[in-house]
Amino acid sequence: MGIRWKKAGSVLAASAFMASIFLAGCGSNEQEEAQKKISVKAMKVLQQDTPVSYAYPGQLKGTDEIEVHSRISGSIMEKYFKGGDMVHAGDPLYRIDSRQYESAVIEAQANLHKAESDLRNAQEDLARDEMLWQDKAISEQTLTNKRADVEGYGATVESYRAAVQKARENLDDAVVYAPMDGQVSLDDVAVGTYATAGSTKLVSLGPLDPIYVQFSVSESEYLDLLAKAIESGTLGRENQEIPKVKITLSNGKEYPFEGEIVAADRAFTDNSGSLTIKALLPNHYDTLLPGMFARVRFEGITVKDAILVPQRSVQQLLDETFVLVVGADGKSVSKKVVLGEKVGSYYIVKQGITAGDTVIVDGLTSLQAGQDVDVTMVTADDMGFSVKDSDEIVNES
Repeated sequence: MGIRWKKAGSVLAASAFMASIFLAGCGSNEQEEAQKKISVKAMKVLQQDTPVSYAYPGQLKGTDEIEVHSRISGSIMEKYFKGGDMVHAGDPLYRIDSRQYESAVIEAQANLHKAESDLRNAQEDLARDEMLWQDKAISEQTLTNKRADVEGYGATVESYRAAVQKARENLDDAVVYAPMDGQVSLDDVAVGTYATAGSTKLVSLGPLDPIYVQFSVSESEYLDLLAKAIESGTLGRENQEIPKVKITLSNGKEYPFEGEIVAADRAFTDNSGSLTIKALLPNHYDTLLPGMFARVRFEGITVKDAILVPQRSVQQLLDETFVLVVGADGKSVSKKVVLGEKVGSYYIVKQGITAGDTVIVDGLTSLQAGQDVDVTMVTADDMGFSVKDSDEIVNES
């Protein structure tokens, strides 16, 4: 009986040992499988109406900036402003040495007085000869010559009158006036400079309010905008609203006032293949200055039910663009996508994924399609994603 219990105990002990080995093996397999999974972060694809904005580097330009030149030549005798001053139309800027022009007026007036005297004498002679002609005391040819003399002296008088007017205008032009309201530049010429009529730049002048921001779009961007306008039915529509423009200055601050596009060039440039566009901005406090760089943004067309994926989830291999999503079996799945515009931290996806997909946004470094993934779901706020554009300024001068 004792021997039988001993045998039974041996059998039970062996069974327990085998079970422990089997269970230990199962736990080891499960642990190995868990270790094979790659930890990733993923989020649901966004689907929402998305206004697409277009942003370009731009530069501020004066609306009517001009160079002031003198109409006459001479030395600068006086200057009535300081560089950087605000002036008004009609304010005197410079006075040019006028002595030679004063003499020219006196000379022209003297010539005119002599010509008028000669004309009066010729008219008196003609009147006398017409009486003699009636008495047949002179020939018809003599009368004809006297009439020709009067016409000639009359033409001479008109010529000298024009010379007097021109001399007076030159004398008046000895003072150079501001042609418009605006701020004068600092690169003005000094007193004593000899100014040559029409060629010596005395100073630059221009208003600051309003002010242009000038930027360029490429041919492909232009065609994309045109295609969207056709798709949305806004092309050629009467009373079509002109896009509003916002700018961000080089310190990253957004300018508080909106502008609007007012002009576009008639052709693309030959060297860069870009189209130059101008937008007009209010500048009530003269805070914006010509030459400043800014980032120009204007809203385009709202894309209905746009599919959005984070930019960091998009990968490229050769000519293909793809994202990795979490499959129903818990494995990573590669999906080829066609991308649209950038919107903040996202791309609009034209095709390749649906709103029900879960896209992997972190842990992509060593991840390949078909691998098991240990997924942690995150939100856009968790990852710092936003549909707002960055305020970074790019100086592409």
